[in-house]
Amino acid sequence: FAELGAHVIKFENAKTNGDVTRTWHTPSESKDKISSYYSSINYKKEIRFVDLTNEKDISLIHSELETADIVLSNFKGSDATKFQLNAELLSQKFPRLIQGVIRGFEFEKDRVAYDVVLQAETGFMFMNGSSDGPPTKMPVALIDVLAAHQLKEGILCALIQKAKTGKGSCVEVSLEKAALASLANQASYFLMTGNIPQRLGS
Repeated sequence: FAELGAHVIKFENAKTNGDVTRTWHTPSESKDKISSYYSSINYKKEIRFVDLTNEKDISLIHSELETADIVLSNFKGSDATKFQLNAELLSQKFPRLIQGVIRGFEFEKDRVAYDVVLQAETGFMFMNGSSDGPPTKMPVALIDVLAAHQLKEGILCALIQKAKTGKGSCVEVSLEKAALASLANQASYFLMTGNIPQRLGS
């Protein structure tokens, strides 16, 4: 959205010196600079540091939401409520706001998620690698990317709906469901043949 011209404000945790990916340096990168990883996913965003345990900072975010079109969040369910950024509250307070909510797991709302764990639990690692080798992690955070693309599509649909009705909505995507949905061809293979997909190499 930022690359397409939207004004995007990203709020980062002041207590932890911001987004952890700032320090995800490759061996050849200078530790004195922000990592290329962080730069790639925060291009053209306005960064602000806040403390979500501070009522004043929560009020600051809410004041931005009064005129915002979209808010994206990625909290455990209990944290979203604690920080006054849960969908129910925001829908009541800002009825024109479109909310994009990313969760880790579909039914375990408080379970923290990592891409590599989702690769393992949804079968990607089992199908990746040589037939005579172990399950293999992909070198790309593919589950994160899949969920982000699904969220983007949902938000675009929500923008069309808002243009017609003037009302906001909440689009929710889980990493788990995004990963499973992308296995449609493998699932069909299993349902039609009873065979479990195996590792076939690259």
